[in-house]
Amino acid sequence: MNNFHIRGLDFQYQYTEITRIGGNPDMLMDFGILRLRKGQIFEDVFDLERAFLLVYGEILLSYNGVEKTIYRKNCFDDSPWVLHIPSGVKLKIIGISEDSEITVHRTENSKVFESRLYEPKETKDEYRGAGTMQETSTRIVRTTFDYKNAPYSNFVIGEVIGFPGKWSSYPPHHHPQPEIYYYKTNPRGGHAFAEVGDDVIKLSENDTILITSGKTHPHVTYPGYALWYLWVIRHLDSNPYIQPTFLPEHLWVTEPDAKFWPFSEKKEK
Repeated sequence: MNNFHIRGLDFQYQYTEITRIGGNPDMLMDFGILRLRKGQIFEDVFDLERAFLLVYGEILLSYNGVEKTIYRKNCFDDSPWVLHIPSGVKLKIIGISEDSEITVHRTENSKVFESRLYEPKETKDEYRGAGTMQETSTRIVRTTFDYKNAPYSNFVIGEVIGFPGKWSSYPPHHHPQPEIYYYKTNPRGGHAFAEVGDDVIKLSENDTILITSGKTHPHVTYPGYALWYLWVIRHLDSNPYIQPTFLPEHLWVTEPDAKFWPFSEKKEK
């Protein structure tokens, strides 16, 4: 057992805390899963920057005099709704469907900014890795907001979908900013493997891993099972996340003309 792999839980209809600011290791952010049944109410008001990502279901959001019902069939086929609100804003979430799941993110941020609800059409599917590595690391990356479109935030939030039997977050890379991954498989019951520094861990439904400074974190997915994972990075003071550092010894595999075994040239007998 380690302190960076939190095994999947059968989340109850409530908020389940996974990390807390000041915890061990300190990810500099609160992270948890909110599961709601129909008619259940959750209220949130903290002096913290907050983001809420709808994983699946239908909910009613109420904040700043705005009321908005949002729906997501599932996290594989649909892009996310993400509500991003600053310190002090009161939020109420009401479950509309029989079952809904939301990821909850909080962190310290004294900046004042406007609340924003990102719609699915604002988070595009990017087929990262396509055309390289014989398509062994083609995956879908969805980045809702980062330093480019939300420089006032202390968060970067997005999703990745790893195709069955393929790699993601590859080539191996690292960054000093802490990051959290939270997982689903399609169909349920699948698995994947993640490298976290020198450790390799077997991932299952609803698992979470905590990635601290300098640890690489590529993945490979079981054949037959797609892997979805939420990723959230917490900027460091005076050192925001812009891009990762790739291990230079493996960057050659991304070149369009990279040659892999078995080579196409005929061998002499």
